[in-house]
Amino acid sequence: MPEYQLEIKQIVDYPRCRIYRQFIQTLIEDRSIRINGCSGLFYFVVLCSYANFRTSYRRIDGISYTVYPGEWVCRLSELAGWFRTRYNYQTIKILDLLQEHHHITYSRIGRGNVIKFRIQDWKKHNTVLDYNAPCQKDAGFFFFPISKVAELISIGKCSEMDMLLDMWMHTIYNDEQVHGSDIGPVVYMRNGTGSPLIGYFELARRWGLSKATVGRILKKLSNQNYLSVLSFPGRHGSVIYLNNYLSTMFQISDIMIDKDEVAMSLNIKISVPYGAETESEAAITEEQIYVSEKDISVSKTRFCRIIGKVVQILSAGGLACCDCSNSIYKLSPLSHDCKEAFREYRLTIVCGEIELYHFELRLCPISKI
Repeated sequence: MPEYQLEIKQIVDYPRCRIYRQFIQTLIEDRSIRINGCSGLFYFVVLCSYANFRTSYRRIDGISYTVYPGEWVCRLSELAGWFRTRYNYQTIKILDLLQEHHHITYSRIGRGNVIKFRIQDWKKHNTVLDYNAPCQKDAGFFFFPISKVAELISIGKCSEMDMLLDMWMHTIYNDEQVHGSDIGPVVYMRNGTGSPLIGYFELARRWGLSKATVGRILKKLSNQNYLSVLSFPGRHGSVIYLNNYLSTMFQISDIMIDKDEVAMSLNIKISVPYGAETESEAAITEEQIYVSEKDISVSKTRFCRIIGKVVQILSAGGLACCDCSNSIYKLSPLSHDCKEAFREYRLTIVCGEIELYHFELRLCPISKI
């Protein structure tokens, strides 16, 4: 009988993003995230989360309305609650904005107290079902086109909620075209470089905000555990990973992100300075390290620091026995390029008499200016 292996991915080439209705309901209820702003991304996503996949009927104030795929009918007060608007004219103004940009069409029924809206191009991106049945609004998912995101965030300044949704829809996981996506779900704005590194200036220009505002909001979302921002020195920029993305999208356990592992994946040099050691790195002693050939360029003390950092990264990735006090770390030189002045080693982690893991390690000196 053939065996199959399930591989979970969120790839760049897919033109749509799957969005779960329950996730949108969570955002609607989270009052700590502000939605004030001119961009209509959040409002449009909310309307999409209520749109039907099949024909159904809804009774309001004794009148039965037929709701077709891509449509929904509701009271104006319900819509105001989703949009968090205090007055009806503010809710209508949002609908007018979305209709003006050809994202929806809507009509007011029953002296204006009932709203019936239709999502433009709904059938193009979501499957329409022929049979009639009620459509749940707090379960299941719908597909949202990535092209719509760029259109909506260009309308005006983005709110905190718009920023979060923009990053959520541009998150990539386990795609070979994007560096660092194998480590965790990383935000990649599809700029064709394959690198998720991005600066606050680029984000500020994308969202119509200042750099200071972008930094403040990202820090706020990080403190609320929506995302993790890893900043690197110089002009490298930052990398943004989304928390709880895998559990929401794929119902699997989320992954802990290690900054040094991300740096290695993006080929950002990690310096190993002299001086005090951290607790995790100090656990590696010189007696645990064996070098098959004498290497005068790297001392055993420095190897303790290097192996300690490697073990810290591997342990964060869930590899067992890497930081065990009984483990032995054997280093075998593979090559030495005199021109590039780097050294490559084969690292073997041994526990007892069993060789657990094999890795290749490259050391490259960095000159100080």
